[in-house]
Amino acid sequence: MTLSEEQQNFIFQEGTVLQQMPGRGRKRARESEGENKVASKKHKITHPSHPDVTVTGVVLACGEGDVGQLGLGPDVMEKSRPALVNIENQKIVSAVAGGMHTVCLTNKGEVYTFGCNDEGALGRNTSEEGSETLPGKVDFLGRGIQLSAGDSHSAVLTDEGKVFAWGNFRDANGKIGLTPDGIMEKPIEMLPGETVVKIASGGDHLLCLTEKGEIYSCGCAEQGQLGRVAECFSVRGGRKGLDYILKPGVIRCLRHKSRKRVLFDDVFCGQYMSYAREKETGAIYAWGLNNYYQLGTNDLENRFVPEYVTSMSENIKVMMVDAGQHHAICLDTAGKVYTVGRGEYGRLGHGDSNEEKRVPAVLDLPPCKQVAAGQAVSYALTESGEVYAWGMGTSQQLGSGEDEDITTPQKMTGKQLNSRKVIAVSGGGQHTVLLASEEAS
Repeated sequence: MTLSEEQQNFIFQEGTVLQQMPGRGRKRARESEGENKVASKKHKITHPSHPDVTVTGVVLACGEGDVGQLGLGPDVMEKSRPALVNIENQKIVSAVAGGMHTVCLTNKGEVYTFGCNDEGALGRNTSEEGSETLPGKVDFLGRGIQLSAGDSHSAVLTDEGKVFAWGNFRDANGKIGLTPDGIMEKPIEMLPGETVVKIASGGDHLLCLTEKGEIYSCGCAEQGQLGRVAECFSVRGGRKGLDYILKPGVIRCLRHKSRKRVLFDDVFCGQYMSYAREKETGAIYAWGLNNYYQLGTNDLENRFVPEYVTSMSENIKVMMVDAGQHHAICLDTAGKVYTVGRGEYGRLGHGDSNEEKRVPAVLDLPPCKQVAAGQAVSYALTESGEVYAWGMGTSQQLGSGEDEDITTPQKMTGKQLNSRKVIAVSGGGQHTVLLASEEAS
């Protein structure tokens, strides 16, 4: 059959393929359109780590605020105790600390940022003097349900499984861009065509866990943190170029003592390291920098591909991991907290000894529901809503009122915490952010 000029125009304008059957072309086209609409309808994604939008709170911050990362205005350079951040008329469900900035999520799925914006980490215009030191809204397409933040980048996951990110990745030689097109000052979609259920940011890398159980990575690859780039290509992609490391690529991993491909159900990051939990067995795999035993593998070899971690998979059953620059903190399914890696400044919480821990060692804490880490600090959130902090005190991240190191877990106190329960804690480069119950009573 020869299509009429009218039919040809219809195909061109609407992108519809007409079946060339006499008298039935348009009907078939309408049926096809209907099927496409059904197929394109997105289901709302969920993950156990997503914040509960029915539990809202206020944002508290302490530590250094010299570039506005505390969100308390241009005149506040530091806070030694948690201080209340005013995000006017917004109910906050998540607050995440980056290297020198903070990202907050409302119960409506909107994102607010404050702090250093030199390389686009805030995702908004801060040309007005002082505007970076107060919370401001980021515009993106969709409803946010989870956040992550690194040294100079931020990301949000929407309820349709889309990832938007902004800012920049860096390596030992400086800026490398968020994408091959450079620094992104406004949010861009990072992984179109995939449905993502969880995101995690290291200092300069981003991991995306899909609903299929695959992990995509992008960013700096120098220490092996991408889990898919051989050491010979780790510096800016080597002869393959920046596209190789900045365009998200899937990580291939085979199960321990098997040739079966591993699928994951959770993913976590440190400054230069990455960790993931196998969906079927709950085993932990790790990759990246390992110069202080922080991967838990009981050696000092960096990993450029995921490796099964016996100490986190068999000796204990890990529910979540967070990591700083050279140490990691783990929470097991029973609520016990473990630390591993570098010991200086008390970041492991085992007293005055500066010795490394080759495998995770348990701490004496009440049952906990979340752990977090900054560069050289650690946090544990108890089931009763109290935060314990320990490690380097120089930046006053520990909320103790002093700048002394704390070598064993100490409960964080202060006026804003007297009658509040903490919902979540996040450690940044030089500051700490808490989400706490809204009303102090």
